[in-house]
Amino acid sequence: MPMRTHRSGQGGFTLIELIVVIVILGILAATALPKFADLGGDARAATLKAAKGAISSTAGMAHAYALLNPSATSVTTEGVKVVLTNGFPASGTDADARKFAQLAGISEDDYTLETDKGELKVSPKGVAAANAGRCFVSYKPPTVAGGAPRITEGAAIYNCN
Repeated sequence: MPMRTHRSGQGGFTLIELIVVIVILGILAATALPKFADLGGDARAATLKAAKGAISSTAGMAHAYALLNPSATSVTTEGVKVVLTNGFPASGTDADARKFAQLAGISEDDYTLETDKGELKVSPKGVAAANAGRCFVSYKPPTVAGGAPRITEGAAIYNCN
């Protein structure tokens, strides 16, 4: 007579086994994500926004000094002398622009500084050639007394890859 075996339990995975698999997949995903995601563009965009804030606040502090001392042609802070034009930091010459950037805490180790026609252009280092002309912040002092400086962002400030 043939023997019959009867199986009464159900087959499948236990809860512990499922949790272990999920934890292992999470660890693999956490180690693999940085290799596939390039967050450098986001970091450069964030530093550029910080540079814009530094430029804006430094220009505002220099202007406040000029309002308190109307005859002042320069301001010296933290050992850095910045020439004023129309009550705001000048950027007409390369030396003036670099002094203003230095006072704002913008280092040439992290940024590329360019001056052209009285305008200071700051862009983060490491930007791809395709975005180099569009990933920047620029500063231009007012051309007339009582005017406001022009601080503008490039078209690709949110995509500085």
